[in-house]
This record gives sequence, C-alpha cells and structure tokens, in this order.
Amino acid sequence: RMLSSYKPKNDIRDSYKILELEEGCSLDDVRNSYRNLAKKYHPDSSSGMADSTAFIKVEEAYRVVLSDLAAKQKSDPGEEEEDQFKSKSLQHRHYLSFEGVGIGTPSQREKQYMQFRVDRATEQVLEYRQQRLESLCAGSDLSRAKDVRQSKKVKITQAVERLVEDLIQESMAKGDFDNLRGKGKPLQKFSDSPHIDPMTHNLNRILIDNGYQPEWILLQKEIRETIERLRKSIVASRRKLGEPMTLPEQKQWGRICEQFAEDIRKLNKRVDNFNLVVPILSRQMVHFSTDKEILRARKTYEAVREKVSDSDTKGNEGEEGK
Repeated sequence: RMLSSYKPKNDIRDSYKILELEEGCSLDDVRNSYRNLAKKYHPDSSSGMADSTAFIKVEEAYRVVLSDLAAKQKSDPGEEEEDQFKSKSLQHRHYLSFEGVGIGTPSQREKQYMQFRVDRATEQVLEYRQQRLESLCAGSDLSRAKDVRQSKKVKITQAVERLVEDLIQESMAKGDFDNLRGKGKPLQKFSDSPHIDPMTHNLNRILIDNGYQPEWILLQKEIRETIERLRKSIVASRRKLGEPMTLPEQKQWGRICEQFAEDIRKLNKRVDNFNLVVPILSRQMVHFSTDKEILRARKTYEAVREKVSDSDTKGNEGEEGK
C-alpha cells in the first residue's frame, strides 16, 4: 500500500540518466540496466559499492521509466497481461535469486532453475560414483599386486631354504663335515653379538661362569639318564634269572616288570613337565612305552646271550684243537 501511494520525484530525463539509458530504449534494456545497478548498489548484494541512497534513486528512476514505457505501449494490443503487471512491480529480487539462471518471467525462470538444480545434482552423483569406482579399482589393484609380491617373496624364500637344506644334507652324506676345524671343542662362550645389549651379554656371562643351565636342559638330561639306568637294570635282572626260567623265576620276573612299568609311568610325568617348559617345539619328547621297553630288554638279553655262547663255543674248539 505504501508503494502504491508513493509518487516519485524524478522526471523522465533524469531517470534515464540514472539508469544510464537513452530515451527510446526497449523494455529489456531497462530491465538489464536496472538489474546491473541493483546488484551494484543494493544493500544485500555484498558489493563494495553498496549504497542504500543510490539504490533508492535507481529504484525511483526505474519506476518512472517503466511508467513512461507503459504509457507508450498502451496502443500495442499484443502486450501480454503478465508483462504489463510485471512492468509495474519490483524486479530486482527476481534477478538476484535463482543464481542468475533462466530467462523470461519469474515463474518460467523458477522452473528453469529447478531443472538446473536437478541436472546439477545428477552430474554430482555421477561424478561421485565415478570417483568411488576409480578409488576402489585402484585399491583392489594395489592389494592384488601386494599379495602377488608377498606370495612371490614367500615362494622364493622357501625355495632358497629347501636348496640350502638339500646342499647341507648332501655335504653331510659325503662326509664334508667330518673333519671340520674345531670339531669336539667347546664353542666360544662370549662372542660379541650386535643384536644383544651389553646388560644381557654381561648377565649371560655371569650365569655361564657359575654353571647355570636352563630348566628344560636339566630335565632332558635327567630323563635320558633315567631311561638308560632303567634299561640297564631290567637287562641285568633278566640275566640273573637265567634261561629257561623256572616257575618262581617267572613270578619274580613278573614283579620286576610291574616295578619297571611303575618307573616308566613316573618317567612319563617328567616328560610331560619337560614338554611344558621346552622353548623349541621340535625338542619335545614322546612318552616311553612299557611293552616296547620290555621287548627291547628281551632282545638285548638274547643278543648278549648269543655273544656269550659264541665265545664259549670258540673257546671249546680252541682247546680241542690244542
């Protein structure tokens, strides 16, 4: 209501000068000039030359020029009603919106702007999908190449290890390791190793000088000595009974075997304790079987008995020859 009752103070010539136009220009020239000046002087345009006073003068001049052009075009019957209405309304808001997209009336420009936003969103989605696919392909190619390099490295390492092991075994079979310098001599206790810190080196030297041995080495030594002692004892007991065994001797042999089985059971417990503390998996030991050990003792006894009988036979033949 305030704008409808407002009467501009500028005349027509001054209004054209303010809009930087000449008389007789078209309506499009007037709108374009007003739009440019509105962007330049409007307080909300964030321009360096924004000035509310200058913008008011531009707006007044724009109203005067529009009124003059409307009066001149009344005789033209082909003018659209929407253009006549818009010629009397403020236009700077429409041209400052829609990001400057579109031409025609505000409704047409709004439709064009909506279609522009849809197209822009579609392009952004396509670009995002393309970038994502490229990144995934690049990542898959890198991981695949990394896996191939890792597998090749493992294969080469395994091949080299097998080759070295085969060469060592071949050399051992030929006897190349039989006459090595330093064979049978103790290893140097305190060789300087760059991978051991001085504190650990000194502690190891103190422990070795005082006869320290790890627990698993002591257990292994104890197990080996025990099984050798048990084997010798059962062979000696069998030799005392003689051949063939009488009924009391068979009962005595049965009691010896029972005691031997109990000793083997206790020894297997020590084997379990050893397997729990040994740091190297290949050094673990298996349980001793009572039946196998008794059978081994019998075979040992028979072998000893055959040797004794052979020596007696040779002695008798020598005496007869003499």
